[in-house]
Amino acid sequence: MLSAGEIAQPVGLTLMLALIVTSLLLVIATPIGWWLCRSRAAWKEAVAAVVSLPLVLPPTVLGFYLLLAFGPNGPGGLVAPLWGARTLAFSFEGLVIASVIYSLPFMVQPLRNAFEAMGEEPLEVAATLGAGPWQSFFRIALPMARAGYLTGAVLTFAHTVGEFGVVLMIGGNIPGETKVLSIAIYDYVERLEWGNAHILAAGMVVFSFVVITAVMMIDRRVGRVVG
Repeated sequence: MLSAGEIAQPVGLTLMLALIVTSLLLVIATPIGWWLCRSRAAWKEAVAAVVSLPLVLPPTVLGFYLLLAFGPNGPGGLVAPLWGARTLAFSFEGLVIASVIYSLPFMVQPLRNAFEAMGEEPLEVAATLGAGPWQSFFRIALPMARAGYLTGAVLTFAHTVGEFGVVLMIGGNIPGETKVLSIAIYDYVERLEWGNAHILAAGMVVFSFVVITAVMMIDRRVGRVVG
């Protein structure tokens, strides 16, 4: 039977990873979503396709190329010595970067949709009242896109919690460092410890149900406001 410590360690590591990734993507995805919404560049949709690649790429494919990039012979080998490591692979820092890339479309797409749903009129009205681009963005666009931020944050957090393939490729199974919930379940199944796997898996099922319900409630509430 699982002890409290055996549950707390992967749960705590997973929650910390999800919180960090969600916080980073709230900042990173905002200019990307805004640019995709406002740009008239001919290659805009090509950029959108690159951002959306993690949705269709098998996690092992993305994980393989990230593993090469994070290894001692890739860019990760140049960055890791800053904190005394040889590689970004099989480290918590590597998990964060990989998860940011893997979850990027789950934050960018809701933000892009929210910015597009806002339309041009509010920004045009703000401009006629003397508001500059930055004022219009922070005072008009951001508040009107709050539903997109809520949906993106919930989806990104949930997606990070449920990651498996990329996490396994990049982080492996290091207790206290890279052994998140999905890896812990896989580890228990490999060791035929079905009871322990059931406990963690059931928790993930409940969490997934809560996430889906939250997203549906956000969409329904926004629909009522718009209507």
